[in-house]
Amino acid sequence: MLGEFSKAHEAIRSLDSSIAKIRFEMPSTKTFLGTKEMEDLPTMITADTERIGIRRKTFLVIGINTAFSGRRRRDSIRETWMPQGEKLLRLEQEKGIVVRFMIGHSAISNSILDRAVDLEDAQHKDILRLDHIEGYHELSAKTKDFFATEVTNWDAEFYVKVDDDVHVNLGTLAATLARHRLKSMVYIGCMKSGPVLNRKNVKYHEPEFWKFGDPGNKYFRHATGQIYAISRDLAKYIAINRLILHKYANEDVSLGAWLIGLEVEHIDDRSMCCGTPPECEWKAQAGKVCVASFEWSCSGICKSVQRIKHVHAKCGENAATLWDALL
Repeated sequence: MLGEFSKAHEAIRSLDSSIAKIRFEMPSTKTFLGTKEMEDLPTMITADTERIGIRRKTFLVIGINTAFSGRRRRDSIRETWMPQGEKLLRLEQEKGIVVRFMIGHSAISNSILDRAVDLEDAQHKDILRLDHIEGYHELSAKTKDFFATEVTNWDAEFYVKVDDDVHVNLGTLAATLARHRLKSMVYIGCMKSGPVLNRKNVKYHEPEFWKFGDPGNKYFRHATGQIYAISRDLAKYIAINRLILHKYANEDVSLGAWLIGLEVEHIDDRSMCCGTPPECEWKAQAGKVCVASFEWSCSGICKSVQRIKHVHAKCGENAATLWDALL
């Protein structure tokens, strides 16, 4: 028995030594993040189970991408699929589901736009401010800042990004992700492979088109940007390495590029890209409630402020789906 104990002890010492060697040989993230951020973020490989910093443990964190001009969109979501007030707090405490609108700052410090968002957040308490300068062409940078901020504040099993013109069924989303919670490196969404647009002055033009081969080529498979989910380890990877991850013109392509070289399981879930009524309505009636609904032609719900209530009425899940979910 003593001999077996000695062998086990030596094996543990050898494993600790190997882990230390791996950590030493990995590129130092302190060079890119700084000491303070390294103290706030967990590393991908640790020799013990002690977590650095104090973060709230939860199941799911959802960031709704929004802009300064999106107040009416935010209100339309508050009036439909996003709980408010005490229900939002209860959702976090009982179900471990955190939902926040995510928005950065204007280029002018303490501008009227920033003050308006601060007042809105004081009223609703549902906005997450990012250390990011807002701008349409900075969505890839905003995505990196979003994951870095959420990983710093919440230790979640999954992190979801969704646009503010998309309808979401929270209970169905949570149940869908729960089926993959034992996987450490998972990327879930509606996978696509669109054309690489090399002509200037067209929407979704890719200035670095030459990197993707000859004209007419398509992108690698990646989740469409309206809504997608990644697991904890992938969010940590992006947060830790965000300063050296390359940004392409399109945010969803950028995310796919950051993950394509990793041992990641890509899950193509078409319930995350249903059409608006009648499609999502038919599916709901057949017992196959959609995770998310939008229109490809508008990259979201067309005229979402006016129409999202109709989508919610026809395609929204039963309230019990969310509150009775076993997570």
